[in-house]
Amino acid sequence: MEWVNETTVREFTFLGFSSLAGLQRLLFVVFLLVYLFTLGTNAIIISTIVLDRALHTPMYFFLGVLSCSETCYTFVIVPKMLVDLLAQKKTISFLGCAIQMFTFLFLGCSHSFLLAAMGYDRYVAICNPLRYTVLMGYGVCVGLVAAACFCGFTVAQIITSMVFHLPFHSSNQLHHFFCDISPVLKVASHPTHFNQFIIIMLCALVLVIPLFLILVSYIHIISAILQFPSTLGRYKAFSTCASHLIIVIVHYGCASFIYLRPKSHYSSSQDVLMSVSYTILTPLFNPIIYSLRNKEFKSALQRVVGRTISLLH
Repeated sequence: MEWVNETTVREFTFLGFSSLAGLQRLLFVVFLLVYLFTLGTNAIIISTIVLDRALHTPMYFFLGVLSCSETCYTFVIVPKMLVDLLAQKKTISFLGCAIQMFTFLFLGCSHSFLLAAMGYDRYVAICNPLRYTVLMGYGVCVGLVAAACFCGFTVAQIITSMVFHLPFHSSNQLHHFFCDISPVLKVASHPTHFNQFIIIMLCALVLVIPLFLILVSYIHIISAILQFPSTLGRYKAFSTCASHLIIVIVHYGCASFIYLRPKSHYSSSQDVLMSVSYTILTPLFNPIIYSLRNKEFKSALQRVVGRTISLLH
């Protein structure tokens, strides 16, 4: 990727929490604790899935990939934000800003397509249970994850290139705590309508296409569940999909608000607040929603802990 920086701007200054100057040390402690808890829970999920053979299924394979993705996602944004909360000079280099934007876009876009793959997995499990192991073999699962990453990489590269090929020679102050699309575009000297249109369309496609695939999967899932003869069977089937649906609603709700709002409705304070929930709080609750309330996972975790303790003794 070739960067063309024709401007005097060599770095950007973050102003995301400037209005909360007296609370920045408290925010540092709160966000640090949330970050450490998120890393810990995702590490527990990944290690349990790897170590317990009962969890070597497509559903938990995707969950492990999702946990890895969210760990990387928070690592791209939160450590820099924590440093800036204690620093007098809250800056990032031009290239560093471009790398941060590309990486979080890559992970975020891949996340959207990964949720679609997880929806397809639930569709096959409920609508074609007898062919589940054939239709969702290891090669298929790896292929779906690779396709999600390829789509995320392509979209992230296009958007980041279009943003950072714009001239920046006026303000370098970003009213945000990381290099998101809207704050960076806002300080570009001559953002063209064409660039903005293409970026909005790409963001819309990343949201709409996976969401459409998820909706199609769940239309078939609901149709199949309603034909189950027993109430208990319907309840169990719905419960296996509930966690995925909650994460889909949270993910697409936050992302749509941040990236698909009309420019006339743009508010820096609202954007910062939504981004905090999207980049810090959502990765905190996702492991709890997906795994720690799941009986099968908790049983596997107990087995792993038991084996680990026995090895230590």
